[in-house]
Order: sequence, then structure tokens, then C-alpha cells
Amino acid sequence: MELLPNSHTEPDGSAVIRVLSYNIRSMRDDTDALARVITACAPDLVLLQEAPRFFRWRKKLARLASAAGQVVLTGGATASGPAILCTLRATVERTEDVLLPLTPGLHRRGFATAVVRFGGARLGVVSYHLSLQADERYEQGGMLLDRLAGLGVEHAIAGGDLNDRPTGRTFRRLADGLQDCWAAAPWGSEYTWTPPNPFQRIDAIFATKGIEVLGCGVPLGHPGVTEADLRAATDHFPVLAALKIPAG
Repeated sequence: MELLPNSHTEPDGSAVIRVLSYNIRSMRDDTDALARVITACAPDLVLLQEAPRFFRWRKKLARLASAAGQVVLTGGATASGPAILCTLRATVERTEDVLLPLTPGLHRRGFATAVVRFGGARLGVVSYHLSLQADERYEQGGMLLDRLAGLGVEHAIAGGDLNDRPTGRTFRRLADGLQDCWAAAPWGSEYTWTPPNPFQRIDAIFATKGIEVLGCGVPLGHPGVTEADLRAATDHFPVLAALKIPAG
């Protein structure tokens, strides 16, 4: 298996970063395995979905971040589940947690958002988890595109759980305006849901057009990532991407 490039900053100020998107099912599974997977992927940013939202949720999220060599950037209960972790390599410009309109009888959704810098590169970041209901999901896809456009940055990424396949209209809506990183540079494995026998891709990282996708996929076979840990950690497989962000 070809290795993804390590994180680094180029002489011109552009930055190669690793981004991991991961639905962690409220840390109800093997949290040691979860931390090992995140650590082995060596991400600069971790875009979480279903982060803890209830009793002592901040402490649980901070414990995971510490075990994986990360710090909590934003999100959790304040975004109704999405959260962002990062390493100290990131310089944080601002963060905002956004709650989406509530449809009666359905789960409240939200976005965890941030603007960060790596070297001379400035990057907007959104962690999302879209609705199980098709019409609401489609509307939330439009809200995600609006949120990315409203971050006020040239380059941005969004990672999360779409609850939609690449042939679905919400997935297509996002892929029409953004790069689907797996489609741009497939690496590793494709399917993210559900262990033990994943058969569909409902989790994805998207990037704006100026970002170079160096590789993206489920890190099966990546050094330090074992299949046993992937199956024990949560009910989704993660998506890992290496991206080159131009200097701003």
C-alpha cells in the first residue's frame, strides 16, 4: 500500500496536511481502539461526527483528544454532534458552532466550523453530519455549501457523514460544487459503513477546487491501523485524506 505523504510546509508557504473524518458513535465502543486509529493516521485535523453530547461530554472529548495527540478545537454538544480536533501545528483564527433548523420529530443537526492556518496556507473547515431523511438532507447539503462559501476563505474542506451514497442527490449536490476527495485521488479502501463488512460509502471529505488532493480513503493497511481496531472503535470506518493547500 502506497503511503500518504507526511504533513509538512513547502518553501512557498503551501501546506501538505492530513485530514481524518470519523463518526465515533458517541464513544460508546472501544475508545482505546479509537484513539489508536486516530494516532496512527497522524492527522492535522480530525473532523468528528457523533461526538459526545450529554453528561460530561467536554471531558470525554478532551480525553479522546489527549489520548490521540490532539486538542479540542470546537464542537460537540454545541454543534449537536460534529466536532473538530487539531494538532498544535494549526494556528486557529476563529471557530463557530452552528445549529441547523430543527424538523419536528427528527434529530437536531449542526456544523462545527473553523478557520485555521498551516504555514502560509489559510483553510476553512467544516465537520457535518446530515439527516437520515432525504428531503431534509438535501436542504442541509445546500446549507453546507452556503456555510463553506460564507467562511470568507479561498480554500475550504468539509468532512463528515452524509447518510447518502455517491449516487444520491445530496451527495451529487456537494460533488457538483466541490471535489469529492475519494473520487479525485482514490487511496486505501472505499466503503465506510458498516463494519464488519462495509458495503457503501456514506462518509466523505470534500474540498474546494484549488486544493490538490494527494490521496483519500479508508486507511485499511495504513501503518499502525489494524482491522481489529477499525472494527472495534465505532460503527463507521474513517476517511483519511492528504491535501495540499496553496499559500494564501
